[in-house]
Amino acid sequence: MIPIHAVGSAPTIQSVPLSFYVHWPWCVRKCPYCDFNSHESAPQEAAYLAALIADLEAALPTIWGRPIISVFIGGGTPSLMSGATIDALLAALRMRLPLLPDAEITLEANPGTVEAARFAAYRDAGVNRLSLGIQSFDDRKLAALGRIHSGDEAQRAIDIAQKHFERVNLDLMYALPEQTLPEAQRDLATAIAIGVSHLSAYHLTLEPNTPFHHAPPPLPDDDLAADMQEMVEEMLATAGYQHYETSAFAKPGQRCQHNLNYWGFGDYLGIGAGAHSKLSDHAGIRREARPRHPKDYLADPTTRNWQLVAPEDLPGEFMMNALRLTDGVPLAWFTERTGLPLTAIEKSALAGRQEDLLEVVDNRLKPTSHGRRFLNRLITLFLDA
Repeated sequence: MIPIHAVGSAPTIQSVPLSFYVHWPWCVRKCPYCDFNSHESAPQEAAYLAALIADLEAALPTIWGRPIISVFIGGGTPSLMSGATIDALLAALRMRLPLLPDAEITLEANPGTVEAARFAAYRDAGVNRLSLGIQSFDDRKLAALGRIHSGDEAQRAIDIAQKHFERVNLDLMYALPEQTLPEAQRDLATAIAIGVSHLSAYHLTLEPNTPFHHAPPPLPDDDLAADMQEMVEEMLATAGYQHYETSAFAKPGQRCQHNLNYWGFGDYLGIGAGAHSKLSDHAGIRREARPRHPKDYLADPTTRNWQLVAPEDLPGEFMMNALRLTDGVPLAWFTERTGLPLTAIEKSALAGRQEDLLEVVDNRLKPTSHGRRFLNRLITLFLDA
């Protein structure tokens, strides 16, 4: 049974951390596996910056005075932006909200758009963590994925990044078209040898409404893909990386604070085309979405669709995020961040324990090793409650 006495304090907005997300919607070329909100067209940088600031201004009443613990600039390909635009954007944020002095500020970059001078400008603007979308170091695999960079360009981008940033993440994929286990091992060995502080390793999936979904390439079968996943976990553990989330691995002290806030069911304000927000207020938990297409967003960046999350949906939403974390979350967070008592998840948690999918250790709710392997089953217990 869950120890019901381990209930958090009464829910308050101040107990929920707040992150800030900025979406840049343009890419040089849309990858055939990508279902993100990205568009192949000429960026309208000055107009978009003005729209982002107007969006932020309109959002202030919902978050006024709350400190920002992290910033993530994603896309699309944000490294298409100039350093001056990043500087102006972060300055606009600092003028309007308290950005913590040690806040993690991440920017995503594509190796095909890397310039050393631009990286230096990002650092000078306040970016302190860079995330590079490498995916693979194999030129044939990169071509199959529709990437615009080569393996050599990936290596060059990493070298430049490491000269300007202490914290660098590499995004890698496995179970790529016609990929063998030795090929996946070589990709990972290359990344480990580089010595970055954080690696994200994703299984390639065929997302709806993408070219890969409509015309699937030849992919490794399920058994081979599972072997690749085990290889990734074993090699990274041996290399000293902690597997702290389903697809995330970090050296000690280098976990991504922004994503930890997402998975811990913290709040986040998202601005930009198609950006989403999750915000707590006295009425409950509110989800917002901006207009998806850049043209519509630029026409009126203050437009947003929103709704309150129904109380009966909160247990599933909380657990869908929290159970991605290898170490789980403190039991108290459930009450602090949903406003619900622990009794709301007691039945589902008991079922998870009976199936050896879930455990409570030191007042933390966490998936077992079996639960991490069958995460969809574990989450379903809370979604169907």
